[in-house]
Amino acid sequence: MRIEPQIVTHLQEWVGKSESLSDTVTAAPVRALSATLDREDPDPTQDTLLPELWHWLYFLPHARESEIGPDGHPKRGGFLPPVPLPRRMWAGSRIQWLAPLSVGDEIERISTIESVTHKAGRSGDLIFILVQHQISNQQGLAIIEEHDIVYRDAPRPDDKPVAPAPAPTDAKWSKTITPDDVFLFRYSALTFNGHRIHYDRKYVTEVEGYPGLIVHGPLIATLLVDLVRQSIPACRLKSFEFRAIRPTFDINIFKVCAKPDLEKDPTGKTITIWAQDHEGWLTMQASAVLA
Repeated sequence: MRIEPQIVTHLQEWVGKSESLSDTVTAAPVRALSATLDREDPDPTQDTLLPELWHWLYFLPHARESEIGPDGHPKRGGFLPPVPLPRRMWAGSRIQWLAPLSVGDEIERISTIESVTHKAGRSGDLIFILVQHQISNQQGLAIIEEHDIVYRDAPRPDDKPVAPAPAPTDAKWSKTITPDDVFLFRYSALTFNGHRIHYDRKYVTEVEGYPGLIVHGPLIATLLVDLVRQSIPACRLKSFEFRAIRPTFDINIFKVCAKPDLEKDPTGKTITIWAQDHEGWLTMQASAVLA
């Protein structure tokens, strides 16, 4: 559909809107994600530090079944503006850790819509929403996250795919991931994510026209950070950012890769990280700074 200026003006009325949610960092999701990532972590106990990005296991959406749309997402409106475009994607994030979270922490997240912008691309209209999350525990502010959400129209038959970019070939560390239905379903369950593109093969291929189930962007980002954790034991992150480039499907293997960016930071604390598909095309671009 065509996004007219008056629609954009209406959506921008949501700028500045905030919501506050409370949660507790419990051990069960930590244990479950560790198993999903096939890690041999010690059993989490009170005060176990929460690995970076695992805060996405909390503050989960709890829309009632009657409020779910045909794609499995909550219907439009509420905190996020009612963007009249069918496809929604987590396009990227920028995250700063001011202090770690631990199992047992009482946490609060204040989310604010910072901007709503409209762009017309080759494949049609795009709406970008920037949400800032501030997460605090008993000691104060711990995480600041900027979350990019993009909405787009369904593809047209005459749309030409965007030319892929080759991934770097000089990784110091890499890991091959073999995604499957169970892997994606377990992550969807852990994050209470009902989006059907991640588990409903009939829907994703016949309705949305993709060749297979789509691997969650946050899951790939978590795998990128996990590679750094495995490659540099006992490291903690000061910041991390990622941008989704191309969708990753469960029908082929993919790789997560990393290397110290010594040209940018001779201390070795800045890490360039990326994901690539089975053909070597770049699918996610990221970087981390170690504390």
